[in-house]
Amino acid sequence: MAEILEAIVTGERKALGALPVPEFYRGVTVHADEVEMFAGMPTRQKDPRRSLHLDHIRTPEVGPGEALIAVMASSINFNTVWSAIFEPRPTFAFLKRYGQTSASAGRHDQPFHVVGSDLSGVVLRVGPGVNAWRPGDEVVAHCLDVELERPDGHDDSMLDPQQRIWGFETNYGGLAELALVKANQLMHKADHLTWEEAASPGLVNSTAYRQLVSRNGACMKQGDVVLIWGASGGLGSFATQLVLRGGGIPVCVVSSAAKANVCRAMGAELIIDRAAEDYRFWADEDTQNPKEWKRFGTRIRELTGGEDPDIVFEHPGRETFGASVYVARRGGTIITCASTSGYNHQYDNRYLWMSLKRIVGTHFANYREAWEANRLIMKGRIHPTLSVVYPLERSGQATYDLHRNLHQGKVGVRCLAPQEGLGVRNPEMRARHLDDINRFRLD
Repeated sequence: MAEILEAIVTGERKALGALPVPEFYRGVTVHADEVEMFAGMPTRQKDPRRSLHLDHIRTPEVGPGEALIAVMASSINFNTVWSAIFEPRPTFAFLKRYGQTSASAGRHDQPFHVVGSDLSGVVLRVGPGVNAWRPGDEVVAHCLDVELERPDGHDDSMLDPQQRIWGFETNYGGLAELALVKANQLMHKADHLTWEEAASPGLVNSTAYRQLVSRNGACMKQGDVVLIWGASGGLGSFATQLVLRGGGIPVCVVSSAAKANVCRAMGAELIIDRAAEDYRFWADEDTQNPKEWKRFGTRIRELTGGEDPDIVFEHPGRETFGASVYVARRGGTIITCASTSGYNHQYDNRYLWMSLKRIVGTHFANYREAWEANRLIMKGRIHPTLSVVYPLERSGQATYDLHRNLHQGKVGVRCLAPQEGLGVRNPEMRARHLDDINRFRLD
């Protein structure tokens, strides 16, 4: 592994194809024999620092259409939180089901699960049938793992019956020194970014792009008012940028004055600090509070000059979904991709059907959408929102930060990268965007 790292850092990447592949590598895992460790505990009390382990993993064989990546950096997403707390179900069920689909897929059904759905790094090996990539290429990976053996996915690969999220529903993910991916997950790394910066946008930027911009999502147009929950978080920070760049009007919902300031720094003007204004959408555990929906809607109209949101960018789920349906304009769209506060949504259907609103579900992005989202990163139109970077050994703490909402933007992880700041190939372009790149960094 030391020879591989030296070749990458010194710029001798073309030599990687001739270097031996290590028999083992370090990866962050959950263990199948620990899936009951949090049984009976409230979700918030489940601690990823207890369930995530740094293990030595045997390097998997690279199959047809696959690539083995030397991972320089990765980042934390909510699916890693879910994996680590074994909710809504342990991911080993995904691995077992995948492993039954073919002899090759059987590699993924293990008593350990190497997690992580983002990476930046360098191609180390490619399998038979891979022609677009070669050892030494600097890449990032999107997290759509898809077979495309059936017709369902050929208009939109997210509809393929064998669609999975790499590092969540497959093994050998990105929180590791090596990772196994499908070659069609690979995209070019932005050359003005460091390894850790380049690793951070992948999942969330692509997800927000599909939700807002794509024909598979809300088809945002210029002038649309877009309500963005968690607008300074990992997903919301990219949604805010996409709305601003696309000529929309973001209404940013945040949970602190510091997060409000970050949104203002991105260029947003309409901001609601839900903590300071003390919105309580639930009267108790079982009863929602429609008066608070109305107060929230009134506040939105105060900011927008009397307009309701054309689009509500939803991902918190249970806690906010009733309010989201209520405040969307007549004929508006609630676009949802997650349920970080709970999966069982409740809303008053009168406000949906009588006002001709739509609820649209989206899930990550297809390859084209991910490629377009990454192209915006490469061109410096959308920027990473990295706030803090942990070493691989502290991935549990990084995941805990996300679970407890102690973060802003994205939380990064150094894998093979020995220090922050490496990997920049275009310093001139970087200098032009440095303030934007560093906007989320914590002092």
